[in-house]
Order: sequence, then structure tokens, then C-alpha cells
Amino acid sequence: MSDARNLGRVAVLMGGRSSEREVSLSSGSGVLAALRSSGVDAVSFDPGRQSLAELESARFDRVFNMLHGVGGEDGTIQGVLEWLRVPYTGSGVLASAIGIDKQATCALWESIGLPVPKGRVVTDAAEVPALLAELGPSLVVKPNKDGSSFGVVKLEDATAETLAEAIRSSQEVETDVIVEQRIHGREFTCALLGEGAGTQALPVVEIMAPGGDYNSVNKYQGNEVKYACPAPLDDAKTEEMKRLAVEAYRAVGARGWGRIDTMMEPDGTIYLLEINTNPGMTPHSLVPMAARAIGVSYEELVLRVAAEARLDR
Repeated sequence: MSDARNLGRVAVLMGGRSSEREVSLSSGSGVLAALRSSGVDAVSFDPGRQSLAELESARFDRVFNMLHGVGGEDGTIQGVLEWLRVPYTGSGVLASAIGIDKQATCALWESIGLPVPKGRVVTDAAEVPALLAELGPSLVVKPNKDGSSFGVVKLEDATAETLAEAIRSSQEVETDVIVEQRIHGREFTCALLGEGAGTQALPVVEIMAPGGDYNSVNKYQGNEVKYACPAPLDDAKTEEMKRLAVEAYRAVGARGWGRIDTMMEPDGTIYLLEINTNPGMTPHSLVPMAARAIGVSYEELVLRVAAEARLDR
């Protein structure tokens, strides 16, 4: 376990201004408590309420970034911290900018032969007829750069009218939305720690949501969603899923930690959906769950991630 005495004074960034502000506050509160319980001199910092001038003048030794969504995991705050020369947890500027853009991420993965659903970014409901002809009637509509499943609409037997309405609904969250083929099957996620050749895949988690709908409510409220960790897969399929997750993570250039979400069809075909370069640390979050499966406590996980804080350059 990392020595808390070597971490110096740590700012836990939480809150922010994105649609995921409340999730970020929950994640950040957990991380802050874990750091303090381990003897770290840690304080909270909310860029949504406090000025960046305060962040600079405080002269922190490192930042534990628990901001989610736009502004927090898209390269923006990473760029600020690079300029201030304050080491931070998680991915750097470029990897964060790629990772938050679902379509850019999938295009990158597809270009190196990794399996992704067929889809594209849509900005106008006038594209509906062409989308139905290209992708069929079983679809997922989601914001391109938002997280926590906000604005996600799943359609079966979509018509021009229902697809147009789904696009309008998703655009209430973000103008650019993705329409992609809906993958039917089992849902999984694989958490990763480290970077490059040293990337470690944690046990795969299977997510079993009511009606197969792992939405923003199910993610953070109640206990309707069931999880299996390690996922009940045979050794070969587990290793395949981990291998794909590691390749996807490294292709984006992610570091520190992250999570790759996947779907598996009944025939065993795996599809990569997206990467989360700044995973949640709420009571319902999946990275702590995967860490516990190998005997790593929440506090130990937090210290490990904090110890790997660094700058791009």
C-alpha cells in the first residue's frame, strides 16, 4: 500500500459544473474521507464554486480529480493542472479529450480492429430516414460527451417518429448525439489500473439491471441492479474480455485508472461501448467493487490512485 506520508497536501476536486455534479460530489466525498482516514492532508476543492486562482495559490502537492463529465474529464481541468504544474490523478489532456468523445473513441478502436457497435453522430432529426436504413430499428441514442447514462434512450422496432423523438430528448442534454446499433445480451465492465505495459485489468463485473436498462437512476439509487464480481464467465471468455479492455485502454492512452464498458451477444461476440477515464467512487461504483474482489479496500485503492498522480510532461 502507498505511504500516505509521501503524498503531501492533496486537493480532491469534486462538484464542477457538468450534469454529473451530484455524482462527482458523492465520489469526491468518499475519496476525501478515505484519504483523511489514511492520514493524508487532504481538502476538498469545488471548481464549480471556487476560482482557479484559489487552486493555484493553495500550492497543493497533487490533485485527486473526482470531477465527472464536461470540464472535469475532457482534458479541460487536466490542461489547467498542466499549466499550474500540479500532478493529478487519471488520464492526461489528450487521452481525456478522446475518452469523453464516444464517437472518437469508437472510431479509434475500430481503426485498430477492436469490435464496436455501428453508429454515428447525429445533429439533426432530418437524418432519421437514412439512420433507419443504415442501422435498422433496434437502436441506442445517447449524448456523445455526457456520462452517467443521462439522456440515453433505447429503442426497439424504432419508427421515424420514435427515433426523431429520442434524438430530441437526448439533445436536451447535449446537441451532438450518437445513434448506434443496440447490442442485445449481457452487460459487463472491466476496471483497469496503471498505464502502458503495466496496465492491470481487475476482475470483470457483470451488470444485471432490471429489463436490461442500466440507466442513471439504477446506477446511483436503490438496489434493483444486481452485480456479479468476478463475472460468471469461463476462463477463456474472461481473458478475452480483459485483453480487449487493456488494448482499448492503451489505445486511448489512458493512465492511472479507468473502466471499459462492454456488451456480449448470446453467441459470445464482445463489443466495446465506451471508456470512462475518471471512474466514479460512489457507494454504487464499480471500480471499488472490482478492487474488493482481489482484496484491495476502498482506502487502499484511493491511495494507489493518488500515488500515481503525475503530469503529461
